[in-house]
Amino acid sequence: MKIDAPIFLDNHLIAIYKPFGIPVQPDKSNKTSLLEITKDWIKHKFNKPGNVFLGLLHRLDQPVAGIVLFARTTKAASRLSAQFRENTIKKYYQASVLSQPDKPEGVLIHYLRKEKSLKATVFPRETEGAKRAELSYRTLKSTSSGNVLEIQLKTGRFHQIRSQLAFIGNPIIGDVKYGAPFPLPEKKIGLIAHKMIFKHPITKESIEVQSPIPHDWPFW
Repeated sequence: MKIDAPIFLDNHLIAIYKPFGIPVQPDKSNKTSLLEITKDWIKHKFNKPGNVFLGLLHRLDQPVAGIVLFARTTKAASRLSAQFRENTIKKYYQASVLSQPDKPEGVLIHYLRKEKSLKATVFPRETEGAKRAELSYRTLKSTSSGNVLEIQLKTGRFHQIRSQLAFIGNPIIGDVKYGAPFPLPEKKIGLIAHKMIFKHPITKESIEVQSPIPHDWPFW
């Protein structure tokens, strides 16, 4: 992966588009991570000697594409981490699914438990060990071969969008882990972190960043 231009860049923040299949941080896949790629880009772009600080604020699953926001200073990292914890950052995703949900738009509230198998189990009501998960969705496009939904996360749980959509009978295309009937090339799934709105940690102004839509995005 090569960074041509960040989605957003200033002295405090950098937002990068993560392609499908790239881990956000180093993991057992041994693939070069987005964190490492972005550090290297900053180092060469600004001729920085020594180690480059880059604060990891959130993650995307490896099969998912879209915006990843990093902090370039410790102050920005602390303040943005608080926004993520408090769920004041608005996070929008686009999901490709084969079938249309029963309603073209709605709110899903379930309870999710992360299992040792690294899969989320969904419960319709409060259950010991499960955390409340909420999202809203609306249909952006509907065709004879599938549908594109816009998802706004209200909470940030492990595999939340993937598991909640599967639970209502609408697994994301390619997501065989959660019931999709067939995989997509390179193990990617039809889910992209498309838009994020947050308060700048220093200036306090509202910042909106958007990810490009991949050319091979299903149903666009």
